[in-house]
Formats: sequence, structure tokens, C-alpha cells
Amino acid sequence: MTDKLKVLVRVDLDRAQAQVAAQGHVTVESVRGLYAVMKRANTLMADLTLEIDMTGARVEPDAVEQLRDCARSHHLPAHVDPLQSDYRFSILAPLEDPTRAEAPVLAA
Repeated sequence: MTDKLKVLVRVDLDRAQAQVAAQGHVTVESVRGLYAVMKRANTLMADLTLEIDMTGARVEPDAVEQLRDCARSHHLPAHVDPLQSDYRFSILAPLEDPTRAEAPVLAA
């Protein structure tokens, strides 16, 4: 998997839905690129529902948490969207990779 962030946007205007699919490495720095794409997609029509699909990406936990904070507040960070438009979106996060998980520490 590459470190470069790739984004594909699929839009269904009849259903007022858009999917932003990310591949590569989503970091706390590169998540800003996702914000920009989300902001642009949200301007396509009123009441658009966004789905952020990161199942094909390697995602840093802090980046997922930033996106979850935005989903809870229905707003992107103020430095990205100073007008604080309303965003309706869900997040499809990748499953944890058990090969990368730390082994539990057992007491002796």
C-alpha cells in the first residue's frame, strides 16, 4: 500500500448521496485533503449525505478520531470551513489489522 493519498468520489444526485473513497495512508496531515474533498462535494446540492469510505486505506487512529469528531458535530474544522456548513456523513473505517496490533503484556 502506498503512502500517497488517493481519493475517488462517486455521486448519486437522484439519491442525494456521495461516497468519498480513500486509498493509501490517511494521516492527521493528509486528512485535510479529505476535508477539502468533503467540502467540495457538500456544495453539489442541499441535504447531501456523504459516506467516507476508508476501508481501502491505512488510517492513523488520530485521523479517524478527527473525522469522528466532525461527524458528531456535523461540521468540518473551522479553518477548513469558516462558514461551518452542516455536513451529514458516515465513516467506513478499516478493520484493525491483527498483524499490526501489539501483543498483550502478561504479568509473570
